[in-house]
Amino acid sequence: MDSQRNLFLIVFLVLFIILWQTWQTDHNLQLFNDQQINNENTSNNSKINIDEDKNILINKKDQNIFVKTDVLSLKISNYGGDIYQAELLAFPEKIGSHKPTKILETNKDFLYQIQTGLNGIDGPDNIDKQIRPMFITKKQYFKMSKDKNILEVSMSYKNKFGVIYDKIFTFKRGEYFINIRYKIHNFTKKYIRLSVFGQLKQTLELPKYKQANNNFALHTFRGAAYSTDDIKYKKYKFDNIVENENLNVKTKTGWIAMLQQYFVTALILNTTGNLNTIYTNNINNNTVAIGFQSEELVIPPGTTKDIASTVWLGPELQDKMALVAPNLDLTVDYGWLWFIAKPLFKLLKFIYSFVNNWGFSIIIITFIVRGLMYPLTKAQYISMAKMRMIQPKIQIIRERFDNDKQKMGQAMMNLYKEEKVNPLGGCLPILIQMPIFLALYYMLSNSVELRQAPFIFWIHDLSTQDPYYVLPILMGGTMWFIQKMSPINVSDPLQQKVMMYMPIIFTIFFLWFPSGLVIYYIISNLVTILQQQMIYRSLKKYGIL
Repeated sequence: MDSQRNLFLIVFLVLFIILWQTWQTDHNLQLFNDQQINNENTSNNSKINIDEDKNILINKKDQNIFVKTDVLSLKISNYGGDIYQAELLAFPEKIGSHKPTKILETNKDFLYQIQTGLNGIDGPDNIDKQIRPMFITKKQYFKMSKDKNILEVSMSYKNKFGVIYDKIFTFKRGEYFINIRYKIHNFTKKYIRLSVFGQLKQTLELPKYKQANNNFALHTFRGAAYSTDDIKYKKYKFDNIVENENLNVKTKTGWIAMLQQYFVTALILNTTGNLNTIYTNNINNNTVAIGFQSEELVIPPGTTKDIASTVWLGPELQDKMALVAPNLDLTVDYGWLWFIAKPLFKLLKFIYSFVNNWGFSIIIITFIVRGLMYPLTKAQYISMAKMRMIQPKIQIIRERFDNDKQKMGQAMMNLYKEEKVNPLGGCLPILIQMPIFLALYYMLSNSVELRQAPFIFWIHDLSTQDPYYVLPILMGGTMWFIQKMSPINVSDPLQQKVMMYMPIIFTIFFLWFPSGLVIYYIISNLVTILQQQMIYRSLKKYGIL
């Protein structure tokens, strides 16, 4: 069996799978290109009206507070206490830019918000009717002091019956999780019944300014996800929500989230011990939501009750997310090869702690992987050499049993057994290397640590393509050199032409691949050339070649 031809076929299949997944992502996004954002949800021109019976705000005019920590910049609306804009100060939009990445925003083109509150019979919120309380704060601007590690933002609302609802946001230095605590003071003489809710809302269609820098080879999952008592992690496509295939899942613990490349927004379900219902909602075929609502909570008269919940708002930092909620780190989507990608990333991170350069870390991990595979590689070349040696005998068998395929197959098997040759021996290292290749692709496309990570010279971002296409050309050159060094027993003229053009085809494919992945493949090819020479010399020495 020709190992080189098998390599090309398997890699071609892997690339086809990647491109197919990419096309599906693009196709699903384009289904909604003709939709417009829901102006009712984002209007800034509505007037303030007060319902005299309920004494709560029904329609809002922009009233918000501004919060800044060392890693986050937020806008929180006094209307309901929703977070409707968030910037990640440590993650610029582009290399060299001072403009931070926006993870949440609300404008005429795009809506992405976190809504939390208390609804039910005595709750101040009615999210379905967009009835929200107007909270009062002592000031409009909150900033974490350099000498403080904690910042608290407190807002309060009092209804006409004298019940006071405090909503307290707690931020910690260097952290992307936000603790939201509700403190309900029931100064009345009756029992209060309410529920805790939280939901994430997002417009389906990405505006052009968010699509401009998308690389077709780097599309990742954009959609919802959730975790329950029984389900560790499950993705849920926006398409399912649009088609009204809505969730209705009961659970005591878990979380809900909306995912995008490198970043995640998640709401951890409240820890009251009560059942929660996870739901999804299609809003006018234009905006989707995933949320949760707790079972009814009862607060006796003359008592105060605290209810706590947590928000994760930021990069997909696996170690930190695992501490915030069980299985939240699984939102780093390494695809179906997660069991390979995750250990590879841990090893890569360990190497990085010493060399402090992700590019050199990739090179080192390539040497490690190829070194571990060397016994298999050697067995591959020995098998190939033996197969070439018995080619004359194979040709005789083919001519003798040309009209009897069954006898030909039996004769072949007897020959392999007699010569102690495994016809599949040349395929095993390739079959092992391909999953590693694909796992590295998912790892480089989804690990935020590699986002905008520089290497050397002109490579300023290992997670994106080489801007000058130097690396793909070098990769194609090493592939061509390996092809020329490896004798190929292919007699069919068409197959010979396909083999001849394979390095060019792969070079074109790799033009859009992450630079880090191309570096891995270049170094892997160079190691292959070195190992090939060492093994061939050894085979000649012992007379196998």
